[in-house]
Amino acid sequence: MPAWFHLGGSSFYYEVLIGRRDARNASWNDANRNLPAPFFNFSQLISNFQAHGLDLKDLVLLSGGHSIGLARCTTFRARIYNDTNIDKCFAASVQQVCPVSGGDNNTQPLDSTPARFDNVYYKALWKSQGLLHSDQDLFKGDNSESDRLVRYYSYLPGHFARDFGASMIKMGNMKPLTGNDGEVRLNCRKNN
Repeated sequence: MPAWFHLGGSSFYYEVLIGRRDARNASWNDANRNLPAPFFNFSQLISNFQAHGLDLKDLVLLSGGHSIGLARCTTFRARIYNDTNIDKCFAASVQQVCPVSGGDNNTQPLDSTPARFDNVYYKALWKSQGLLHSDQDLFKGDNSESDRLVRYYSYLPGHFARDFGASMIKMGNMKPLTGNDGEVRLNCRKNN
């Protein structure tokens, strides 16, 4: 039986499968070991995704989840002061929020519409305004397959919404819990 996920933006819906088993507790170590770091370069990102059975398209799509939310200064300081593939005006603006030292917990939106799930994230990459190094490394302007996917989803928000949902389902089906492991939640926000 499907449920629907909706977050900001009128056309960004995708079907969420229900009835799967969830762990009874979260693991900080597992998250840190499995999630790509914000300073990862393209090779590290693709290796991380491939190790989990995901491909380049999944990488570009799931990175589009950075359309919403905020990042702490510690995750993007090196980019805004050291990277050369960054729009200078964008860097100067973000440097007002994140000084060279101090302000580690200051936050900056991941894109210009942080409360809307949309494709503005991809448009920012075109302009060298990706906040995280790992985001901007998806678009280098070299007409690579990654560049083509970023362009495609920046032009076609409906295709981004559809394909993002498919990649979320694919990621959600990695290493499913079976038997007596975990539980099917009555309320997805808490253990039964």
